[in-house]
Amino acid sequence: MPTLSDIKRRINAVKNTRQITKAMKMVAASKLRKAQSRMLDMRPYADKMAQVIAGLSGDAEDLHPMLVQRPRNNIEVFVLTSDRGLCGAFNTNVMKAAERLILERRAESFNVSVCTVGKKAAEYFKRRNIKVRQAWTGMSGNLVYADVRKIAADIANHYMNEESDEVMIVYNTFRSVMIQDVTVAGLMPLAASEEQVKTDEPVPIYLYEPSQQAILDQLLPKNVEVQIYRALLESQASEEAARMTAMENATQNADEMIGTLTLDYNKARQATITRELMDIVGGVEALKD
Repeated sequence: MPTLSDIKRRINAVKNTRQITKAMKMVAASKLRKAQSRMLDMRPYADKMAQVIAGLSGDAEDLHPMLVQRPRNNIEVFVLTSDRGLCGAFNTNVMKAAERLILERRAESFNVSVCTVGKKAAEYFKRRNIKVRQAWTGMSGNLVYADVRKIAADIANHYMNEESDEVMIVYNTFRSVMIQDVTVAGLMPLAASEEQVKTDEPVPIYLYEPSQQAILDQLLPKNVEVQIYRALLESQASEEAARMTAMENATQNADEMIGTLTLDYNKARQATITRELMDIVGGVEALKD
């Protein structure tokens, strides 16, 4: 049975842990407000960009490599996670979905390459002997557009050099503080999907200046950057929301544990006092005899 000093030591340790989790929750809440604001500002722009590209690409498949629907032999899976943990199932859900996608495609006899953002994904695939072609780290909470350009350029060049025939992206979409959905979407080739063209507005007729080729050469790489940036912002907001929720749950668990340990401490203290009183009473009775 643990002594009073052992229980007291455990109570102090749990209180210290609770202090840390409360502080981490407050930090995550502060970061979430900023990340959520950037994400919400980006969503309409990214959606409109995708819609415009869908309209422009309808009759232009032969004008740019990003629009060409090649036979699928090589597939690249682009996985977005965080650099740090302590965010619940945020990373685990994405990595399991990505691993499931990789194994399914390999079972279908496709060659699969993997790119990752975040230390967690790189370490996860390394442990499972899944080779990572390219890994980017150090962007959790420190996302800048210059890094997005480098990532987009690497993935786009890999595709346009026909080293991959399709690029799939796996990341967490922010729904609410409590809900983050794992999203698996196609990044390239660019094509008009039902979601992108779903609108009540009439289909516009475009006039190209200087030329359709020149416009596509500028817009298509830019669209890849924008869609990757949007996914990274979604992932960042989801990470902070998941961390805030995880730290709140950890703080509540610490409160419950402190309550249980305090009750054990009081019981043990009462038992010690009772034993001491019994010893005193016994000693008094012995003196009487």
